[in-house]
Amino acid sequence: MARRLVFPTVGYKYKKNLDEIRSDLKRLKTNKFIPFLEKYGEMGVAKLSEVTPRRTGKTAESWYYEITQDTGQGLVHLTWKNSNLDRTISIALLIQYGHFTKRGTWVEGVDYINPALKPVFEEMADEVWREVTGKYERNRSTGSSNGGGGTV
Repeated sequence: MARRLVFPTVGYKYKKNLDEIRSDLKRLKTNKFIPFLEKYGEMGVAKLSEVTPRRTGKTAESWYYEITQDTGQGLVHLTWKNSNLDRTISIALLIQYGHFTKRGTWVEGVDYINPALKPVFEEMADEVWREVTGKYERNRSTGSSNGGGGTV
């Protein structure tokens, strides 16, 4: 059975009352949330391009991001993708997870995507935390702020 391979995605799900959801949906319709995601989309592309193992450089240069909205479910997704394919298989994912060569030799994967995106996710979470709470520090292990307690 083939393994389904997916790229990292960031999602935002509503856990608010109906009036707050309506307000947020209006804000999404006016695309005020999109520049925030674009900022981190571009940051992720830069990090991934920087750390992608290079032979020709084609895979490193093929990173991009997509922002999709599902206002019916109150979701916005930021997804990083790579357009360098061998037929329909992503070369970036072959590098990440490993693969067999045409001669049957296994090439071990290199975990470069997760470490590259970790600081992007952390900075994004910190910015959201500051926006939601008005505080500047967040304890990453507990989700609590600098003395305020609570979680997002």
